[in-house]
This record gives sequence, structure tokens and C-alpha cells, in this order.
Amino acid sequence: MRWWGEILAWGGLLLTLSACAGGGGGGGGTPVRPATPEGPPSALTPAAPGEAAAGSGTIALLIPQSGSEAGLGQAMLNAAKLALGKGAESEIRTFDTASSAEGAAKAAEAALADGARVLLGPVTAAETRAVVPVARRAGVPVLAFTSDPTLAAPGAWVLGLTPAQQVRRLVAAARNEGRQHFAAILPDDTFGHLMGQALEQSLREAGLEASGIHFHGSGMASLNALIREVSDYAHRRGPIDAEIRKAREAGDRKKAAELARSPIPPPPFDALLLADTGETLAEITSLLAYYDAGPPEVRLLGPALWARPAAHAGAALHGAAWYAAPNPATRSRFVSAYSGKYGATPPPLADLAYDAAALGHLYLREGRSALTAPEGYLGVDGPFALMPDGTVRRGLAVFDTAGHLVAPAPSRIGEAGS
Repeated sequence: MRWWGEILAWGGLLLTLSACAGGGGGGGGTPVRPATPEGPPSALTPAAPGEAAAGSGTIALLIPQSGSEAGLGQAMLNAAKLALGKGAESEIRTFDTASSAEGAAKAAEAALADGARVLLGPVTAAETRAVVPVARRAGVPVLAFTSDPTLAAPGAWVLGLTPAQQVRRLVAAARNEGRQHFAAILPDDTFGHLMGQALEQSLREAGLEASGIHFHGSGMASLNALIREVSDYAHRRGPIDAEIRKAREAGDRKKAAELARSPIPPPPFDALLLADTGETLAEITSLLAYYDAGPPEVRLLGPALWARPAAHAGAALHGAAWYAAPNPATRSRFVSAYSGKYGATPPPLADLAYDAAALGHLYLREGRSALTAPEGYLGVDGPFALMPDGTVRRGLAVFDTAGHLVAPAPSRIGEAGS
């Protein structure tokens, strides 16, 4: 099974966000250089026609070229060629992963035997897990397209959208709104725990502590018990209920009715991170409303998966919940350049292939230090920077679940939330 973020493939979300407001991204970091005739403006600087790399060796692109994913592989190759330009297309070689871990390992070995100095890909977490040891033995860097953050390591970068990138941006946006008390109710699975770890890390960086990070199993009964406890409903509602009982015992029905309409104190958090979708999310939001622990007193935060309306259909969000994702307006020139040359709309993973190819070209010219330039680069989907530990920082925009832009992406890496 593919990692959740690879199914997301930038979620298909870049396409579903097309109706959102524009803005954000752009500028900052290293100076943005003019666009080439074929590509969008990028501090990754696609090769100019006739320009050759100063160093020796080639760039290996590990992609599916056979089987059901061959079309995706071709789109990623198209994007990589677009990044390199006509003068540097000869730098890149393709190797078929056959969409399997075994095939990816063989592809990496073949690429290294062919003289590759940097590996772009593969696509999935399982394939990446098989490729990294092969590349590490050869001392060759890997720019993988997976979103699995557990695979990030020195010399192996995870280019896909990760929980840490999303949560860091959401925490910054919520703090900017004045929220200071964060909690989480998350599924007890791999994704839920990664979101929880990301929240802990983001709050630690901000000098805050989580009010509580809680994990739930399946079933309405367990959800009900958890949310009642997490929201501290009994203590918040208890004093009012006691007064109501006294009024009724005294025969004062009017006072009892007035007390029943009294607002109860807010929960111990004013920002709540969720990670569920679909029916479970709908159950959670209905329970939050029942226990007076939802909007507007509490800002709900969630994953980029919420960019798809189907992911939160039926949930009582009403546009009051936020998620972080790349702004589709930022990639519009890439889409235009790609469709103009190849006659088709690029899939979201093509964005990563474009950026990775441009980085690979830069690596051949300037060496490994160029990959981890502290100021980062302006890529197809906005600013990003490769960290020495294999993680990637990204500048993401914040949207509400009605599809409106809440906050633009930071203009450069290093600003709040990036």
C-alpha cells in the first residue's frame, strides 16, 4: 500500500484548489531569475539553451516506465526535461522502477553503474526504502518523491508534502490569529501519530505546550467518551447544572430555564488539530458542537486532504476549519509551460520532478552544498529548502474548508510557519 501522501500526490489537491483565491508565494530566498522560454521563473534556474554542466556524471530519474503507472512516469520525465531545457537534456537518464521496491533497487544499481551522481526518485515509500541503502553505499544523494517523513536522512531528502510541513504552517497561522492553547484529537494510526509528533515539535519551536494530544479508535461510543473528557465538559457544565437543580428544587422554573440557556465556559484549548476525513470527521465535529468545544471558540485545524470537499463532506466545519497546502496560483506558469509543450495538464508529482531535476543540474555544477543552501529555493509550488537531516521546509498557504485563502505562503524559508 502506498504512503498516504503518495495517494494524495500533493493530493490531487493542487487541482482541486483551482477555485481558491490567489496570492502568496513568490519572491524571497535566492533571487528569482527570469524564466526560460520553456519553464516558469525559478531560483532553481533551468539550464539555458546550450549550457552544459561543469561537473561530470549524469542525473538519474527513477520512475515507473512500465505497468499501470507508466503514464505518471512519462509525465515526470516530461517535467524533468522541461526544467533542464534543450541544452542539458543529455544530463538525465531514466531507469524503470517497475513500481516495486525490487525494481527500484535494481534501477538505482543500474543508474550508479551508468555514472549517475544524483538520484531523482523513486515515487513510493517502499521503493525509496529500497533505494536509499544502495545510494548511501555509493555516496550519491537521493531526492525522493515520497511523502513519508520517516525516510528523511542525511543525503536522502523527502520532497513530498509531509505532516510536519502542514502542522508547522497551521500553528503559525493560528498563533497569528491569537490562539495559544493547542490540543489534538487524532486517529490511532501512523498518520495520526505523525500529525501528533508534528504538533509537539511545532509547539516546542514556538515555546508552547500542547493542552493534550489524544488518539481515538473506531466507534461513536469511544469518540463520545474521549471528546467529553478532552473538552472537560463535566467541569465546565457541572456548576451550571448544580444551579439548575437548586432552582428546580426551589420550584423556580423560570430561573432554571434561564440557567439552562447560559453559555458554558470555553474548553481548555482554542485550537484543535484533527486528521480524520469522511464519516469519522463528521462524527467528531458533531460531538465537538454538542460539548460546546467547536467553532468559533475553537479553531479547527486539519490535513491538506481537506482540500478535497469529499474529505469533509457532512462535517460541521462551515468554512471555519483550516488546512495548509501549496497555493495552486503559484504553479500556474509551470502548468502553462508544460501543457504548451506536451499538450496535457501535468499531474501534481510532475511539480516535484521539475524541481528535483533543476536541483540535480545545480548539484552537478556546484556540488552538495548547493542542495542545502540555507535560504532555499523558489520551486514550482513555492519556496522550499532542503535541510541537512533530509527534511524539507516548505512555504505553504492556509485555506479554509470553504476554499478561501486565509493566509498566503511565506515569501521565503525562515519566515513564520515555513
